[in-house]
Amino acid sequence: MTRPRLRLLLALLMVPAAAALARAASPDDSPPESHAQVDAALKAIAPAYASKIRHPDAGEPGTIEHAILAHVPTRFHPVDEGKLPPVVVGARCPSDMASVDGRFCVDRYEGSIVVRGEAGDAGDAGADQPWSPFVPPPDDRPFAARSVPDVIPQGYISAAQAEKACSAVHKRLCQAVEWRAACGGSQGWAYPYGPTHVADKCHDTGVAPMLVFHAAEMKKGWGPIELNDPRLNQLEGTLAKTGAFAGCVNDYGAHDMVGNLHEWTADPHGTFQGGYYLDTTQHGEACAYRTVAHDYTYHDYSTGFRCCAAPGSAP
Repeated sequence: MTRPRLRLLLALLMVPAAAALARAASPDDSPPESHAQVDAALKAIAPAYASKIRHPDAGEPGTIEHAILAHVPTRFHPVDEGKLPPVVVGARCPSDMASVDGRFCVDRYEGSIVVRGEAGDAGDAGADQPWSPFVPPPDDRPFAARSVPDVIPQGYISAAQAEKACSAVHKRLCQAVEWRAACGGSQGWAYPYGPTHVADKCHDTGVAPMLVFHAAEMKKGWGPIELNDPRLNQLEGTLAKTGAFAGCVNDYGAHDMVGNLHEWTADPHGTFQGGYYLDTTQHGEACAYRTVAHDYTYHDYSTGFRCCAAPGSAP
């Protein structure tokens, strides 16, 4: 099949045919269910680019579709992709969020946590206080998400806790397909900043803290205690502040969607995307990166989040 024919098939949303071509060219041991899941992911994201002229063209190397096709999980785990919302005429987003094609709003920065102030004797609530990003959110106090630059984002957080933090500020976790559509920018690139990897644009290399603090336990296997050690992301060369990598931003204005921290999505089966400061390629390339099969309540030093929300309309 010629390359123009492949582009036509993708443009017509005949994704299974394109996926079959990729499978024929690169045979693997992935089960049919995993290939069907990739097909479903491509169909879900297609409306984001259906009416756009893109360079490179849809499905070519450097595009989000090509990156999605390139990684088919060898073990099947269900993923709820969600669905892209329709375009809202005159869509408006809060200042801490970016508008994604007028369909939904996404936080500009990886989420951090504040703990809600407690009401005093007079009934007035105290000021919100920043929460340590090096430990999980509290079980016994209300907390909320925020999206701000130049802070250490919240690691050690589960999807359930992230959803709670987003809900507290009238937001929600992004659907899996929304997250990918936001990451690739308006042109649907594999990376937020363009079609190919550029060293040091995003925080995708760093020091391996588990080998610094827990090398002795590696042979027996790292468990929740080791993986949630508060020292891990405090080590120099690990987690960076939000917006510290100025080039890691897309044309929507969302920063750090590749690297720094994995970001949970709303998939109830447990999915985080985008990679973190030690890995943005093992489970897919950059904006197509996806780790599945973790419980919705799972957390470790690498897991973070950002929120999405429905846009308002201009008056």
